[in-house]
Amino acid sequence: QVQLVESGGGLVQAGGSLRLSCQASRSIDSINSMGWYRQAPGKQRELVARITKGDSTYYADAVKGRFIISRVNVNNTVYLQMKNLKPEDTAIYYCAAVFVTAVVHWGQGTQVTVSS
Repeated sequence: QVQLVESGGGLVQAGGSLRLSCQASRSIDSINSMGWYRQAPGKQRELVARITKGDSTYYADAVKGRFIISRVNVNNTVYLQMKNLKPEDTAIYYCAAVFVTAVVHWGQGTQVTVSS
């Protein structure tokens, strides 16, 4: 079990930057992977970026070169640094913890709005 709390969302102009944080209630060292997902109005939730406990990363094509996912185990925190934001990045961003059993725990989400 783990509780996740996201923060760092907000309103930003196109081309701007934001850093999202995901604070976990327990150690994330042994969690199989931590990910950031997003859901725009009328669209399905999609994977944005993922980092495994071995620090392997994956990025959706739409964010490659602009977003960076990182984890600081000592702080039980996962970050998503977002640069060169575009209006199409507007969505609710969710943090997820995926256990080796495939059980997924979700945070409550944080809104990111990018104005043109």
